[in-house]
Amino acid sequence: MKLNKNYIKELKYKFKIDKNKIIDRLKYFKSNFNSDDTIFYEFIFCLLTPQSKAKLCWQCVENLIKKGKLKKSKKNELLCELNKVRFKYTKAENIILARQKFNDVIYQLKNIKEPFTLREWLVKNIRGYGYKEASHFLRNIGFTENIAILDRHILKNLKNAGVIRDVPEALTKKKYLEIENKMKKFSKIIKIPLGALDLLLWSKETGEIFK
Repeated sequence: MKLNKNYIKELKYKFKIDKNKIIDRLKYFKSNFNSDDTIFYEFIFCLLTPQSKAKLCWQCVENLIKKGKLKKSKKNELLCELNKVRFKYTKAENIILARQKFNDVIYQLKNIKEPFTLREWLVKNIRGYGYKEASHFLRNIGFTENIAILDRHILKNLKNAGVIRDVPEALTKKKYLEIENKMKKFSKIIKIPLGALDLLLWSKETGEIFK
């Protein structure tokens, strides 16, 4: 790992400026765990995010909530609200299947509470969830330590930092865990907690601290 010192200096400066906002956002994520409804909203949100903009996906979730269609609606009703996301037909089917699994998800969350075990369960049991989506969901309901959301924004910035040599074309389980471990080491080196680092890198690329 040959780190880019100038990049790290810039990153630490940005963290100094955004630290309070990031801490507040992480607290907000932890508060989401207190409500099964909020957990469900984040559960569906993370199904929509692959190859789609996060803010547009969240707008879709909010619209479905307002119209009472998120928990109970047919595929055609869902499709009408998913025009802003890619692969809407597949994702509408995934939402319907995910609804049927949600009681099992709540059971796992309340009884296991160990992020790596929970992530493995989600990847194996929820259609549409890979390691990135499962990590994203868990982070958004308060599991902010020890797991990383390796989306294109994060990977690009890890490359710029010198943590990885190249952005991989595909993320197998082995490759995901390998880069996640490198990001953990980087987090310790620069003394920015992993959950905060994730938001920091994402905001550095997108210009905002979001989800």
